[in-house]
Amino acid sequence: MFVSLINTTRFLGKGLTELLRELAKSIREYKKVSIITPILITMEVIIECIIPFITANLVNQIKAGSDLQTISKYGLILIVLAFLSLICGAVAGTTSATAACGFAKNLRQDMFYAIQNYSFENIDKFLTSSLITRMTIDVTNVQNAYMMIIRVAIRSPLMLIFAFTMAFYMGGKMAWIFLVVVPILAVGLGFVIYKTMPLFRKVFKKYDALNKSIQENIKGMRVVKSFVREEYEQKKFEAAAEDVRADFTKAERILALNGPLMQFCLYIVMVFVLSFGSYTIITSRGLDFDIGQFSAILTYNFMILMSLMMLSMVFVMITISAESAKRIVEVIQEKSTLTNPENPIYEVKDGSIDFENVSFKYSQSAKKMALSNINLHIKSGETIGIIGGTGSSKSTLIQLIPRLYDATEGVVKVGGVDVKKYDLEALRNQVAVILQKNILFSGTIKENLRWGNKNATDEELKEVCRIACADEFINRFPDGYDTYVEQGGANLSGGQKQRLCIARALLKKPKILIFDDSTSAVDTKTDAKIRKALKEFMPHTTKIIIAQRTSSVQDADRIIVMDKGTIVGIGTHKELLKNNEIYREVYYSQNKAGEQDEE
Repeated sequence: MFVSLINTTRFLGKGLTELLRELAKSIREYKKVSIITPILITMEVIIECIIPFITANLVNQIKAGSDLQTISKYGLILIVLAFLSLICGAVAGTTSATAACGFAKNLRQDMFYAIQNYSFENIDKFLTSSLITRMTIDVTNVQNAYMMIIRVAIRSPLMLIFAFTMAFYMGGKMAWIFLVVVPILAVGLGFVIYKTMPLFRKVFKKYDALNKSIQENIKGMRVVKSFVREEYEQKKFEAAAEDVRADFTKAERILALNGPLMQFCLYIVMVFVLSFGSYTIITSRGLDFDIGQFSAILTYNFMILMSLMMLSMVFVMITISAESAKRIVEVIQEKSTLTNPENPIYEVKDGSIDFENVSFKYSQSAKKMALSNINLHIKSGETIGIIGGTGSSKSTLIQLIPRLYDATEGVVKVGGVDVKKYDLEALRNQVAVILQKNILFSGTIKENLRWGNKNATDEELKEVCRIACADEFINRFPDGYDTYVEQGGANLSGGQKQRLCIARALLKKPKILIFDDSTSAVDTKTDAKIRKALKEFMPHTTKIIIAQRTSSVQDADRIIVMDKGTIVGIGTHKELLKNNEIYREVYYSQNKAGEQDEE
């Protein structure tokens, strides 16, 4: 056990040094208060260690029968020292709280900013619930540890050193008792740390599972209720909560040994000092050891043992926060797999798109390509339909255009230029993607629409909503465009959310507009109206429509048929009906009369 403890301590020390170096970058404007706190703590410790020495002299003066003036002088000195100690402690408490809370704020900010720069590939590495845990519980743990490091971790060792020194100075042979007690305490505390470290490391993954259960339940509340699965969800949450409780309970039981161990050592010292000290005072008649020294040694005894106890808590807190710090640094240090070139191109010439021998897989370790040998050339202003079964990688194909992912092999070009040569922001401003999952944010309809163009006028908002057929339901709301949208658009239907997302994308006035099955929740009549309005409003914009319904793409200039990550057909609606079996089967399954019409 002792070998393992030593190895673990070495590992922790090395790991913590690297982690703290990275985390220290987030201190920034709170460096000043972080430095002031240890200075104040040092002053407080020195004053507190002087007080027992002055008190011992006061006791001896009283014993010697000193006059009131001398006693008053000592009393005044003690009051001044106590007041100074109080001020140092109070100010240190304020500065440490300011430093720790500010540090935590910067950590969350740095994590959030890092996440904003992630590519889709980076985001795939972290569960949403895990990121939430890291930005809440993990940051709180590191915040508490930081406060202890700049305050308690400075105070306890200093108090230990000064109190030991004064105890030997005042107590002589009597102070040797500490050399017997300290190893006992150190072994006990070492055992506690050794046993609790693995438990605290393990519990954070279970926190992720707990948050995941909560997130899924709240997000899918309507599904849970419609399938009457409340009891199942309760049991799932209870199991996750029980896992966290069990590990924490086990760890807390071990930590609880700290108290009895400290009391045991305290009583040993007290019994020794009281018995041996009293014996020495009586036998030497106060010549070798007097009452003042006796009171001082007892005070220093409390100081030393309390310092050791606080040090143990520092180690435990660092143990808990070490894993949290590691998880935080993982998020901050994660570098986006998509970066700007050294000399990026900021202007997108037109909406032409070229796929040249493109293959793609979601991770380097993946054995199978999601897209294989894609060769496709789209002219600027064309309307392209994409159709295929579930899992045919339709959405994967269009995600390569705005560089949400990078092609594993081959080249994707927009406006005749490799997308990797563009400035990311400039490219994405010219490629608007209306995703399959429609996301709206808390705020008014106006605020959500202006994600497309923050400077859009009210007239522009109304125009794009007319094109997207969103004005039909917006005008029915009492507050119109100022209607408040709940988180995720919970107070809107699926079709309403889709139309708002289309309007939001139109405000960007992009050169390429991509619909990723984004009209699936609207009826065919509204779908047709939207497509007609788009053709009139944006004639020079390249439009790519991914759809499950052939009616949504049959008027496109060309239709791409995909199957298992490859293109198995390209042509007009009539050409594909004649030449492509997959397209023909889809069309006839959706339109029974279609076969007769074509014949």
